[in-house]
Amino acid sequence: MFFGSFMMLLFWGGLIILIVLAARMMGREPAQGSDGSAQGNRALEILEERFARGEIDKEEFEERKQLLSK
Repeated sequence: MFFGSFMMLLFWGGLIILIVLAARMMGREPAQGSDGSAQGNRALEILEERFARGEIDKEEFEERKQLLSK
């Protein structure tokens, strides 16, 4: 009688753990592709932030943006 209850507890506990792990994996950012697109997007975001803060001028911004798009 105890063994059956224990097995049921293990089953439901394992099922809950699998659901939680699957949900966490689905919520992660997509992995970086072989072309480096995730890295490139972040670099462009940083460049835009620096331009918005006035750390770089428009000319430098355009040059670096062009380099990143290659």
